[in-house]
Amino acid sequence: MGRLVDGKWIKTSIITSDDDGAYDRIPRSFRDTISKDHDTFKPESGRYHLYVSYACPWAHRTLIYRKLKGLEEHISVSVVSPDMLDMGWTFETNISGATGDDLYGLNYLQEIYTKADPEVSTSVTVPVLWDKKTQRIVNNESSEIIRIFNKEFNELTGNTDDYYPKELASEIDELNDFIYPNINNGVYRSGFAKKQEAYESAVTSLFDALDKVEEKLEGNRFLLGERLTEADLRLVPTLLRFDCVYVTHFKCNLKRIKDYKNLSRYLKELYEMKAISETTNFEHIKRHYFYSHEDINPYRIVALGPSEII
Repeated sequence: MGRLVDGKWIKTSIITSDDDGAYDRIPRSFRDTISKDHDTFKPESGRYHLYVSYACPWAHRTLIYRKLKGLEEHISVSVVSPDMLDMGWTFETNISGATGDDLYGLNYLQEIYTKADPEVSTSVTVPVLWDKKTQRIVNNESSEIIRIFNKEFNELTGNTDDYYPKELASEIDELNDFIYPNINNGVYRSGFAKKQEAYESAVTSLFDALDKVEEKLEGNRFLLGERLTEADLRLVPTLLRFDCVYVTHFKCNLKRIKDYKNLSRYLKELYEMKAISETTNFEHIKRHYFYSHEDINPYRIVALGPSEII
C-alpha cells in the first residue's frame, strides 16, 4: 500500500491517523463534473470510463447508479483486483471478476493517476471517473460521481429517475451528514483506530447511529418513507459489508445488521433490486479486507463466515 508524492509511488500505510489515534481520511483530489454547460466535460455516450473495485463501498455506489440510471451502455468500466498490496490497487486478473485495465493495459491504478497528472500527490483510490477524450480524471469522489450519474446523462438515456429530488434535498443532505461520519466512515474509524479510546469512541458512535436508523425505519420502507433516495443508496454498500467483514475485521461487534429487525428487513429488500445484487461481489469484498489490511490481519487469513450474509 502507499500513495503518490509528486508522481512517485511511496510505500506506506493507507491508515492515516491524528494525534489521538483516530483514523483521518484523506480528501479526494479530482473534483470536476460533467455537464452540457461544462467547458470540457460534456455528457457523451462512450466517452467516460469508470475504474472501480467490487470490494470498495464507495465504488459500489457508483456501480449501483450506473445500473439504475441505464448508463451501462454509455459508461464503460474496469474492475481492479481485490488485493491491494504494496503497489496499491492492481489490474491483475487472477481472481474472477477482475477485468484488468480495458483501456490501456496498465498494471496499477496509480498509473491512471499519473497518466492524468505526472506530478500528482494523492492517495490512489476508487472509484475513478475517467475521460477517454482528454485522458484526464474527471472526479474520484463517489458522492459527486453519483450526483453526476443521477442527472447529467438524462437527455442521452431518457432515464429521468431522480434519487436526489429537489423537494427532498435538504432531508437527504441531513441524513448524509449524519450517516457518513458515523456509519459509512464510522466502520473505518473503528477498524483503523490505533488507540483504545479512539476505537471505543468510534464504535460507540457507530452503533448509536445504527440504533437511530433502526428507529427511523420503524414503519418506513426506506429512510424517507416510500421513496428510494440517494441516502439509501449511500448507506446500503456499508450495510452489505457489515456482517461479513466489519463485525470481525473492524471489531464492530456490538451487534450484527441481522440482529436489527428493521435494518435487516430494509437490507433484504434493497438487495432484491438487481442494481444492488448484481453489483455486489462478496468474494471480492471479503478477500480485499481480510487479505489487504496487513496491519490488522498480518497472516491474511480470510474468514469463512458468516454462513448467511443477507
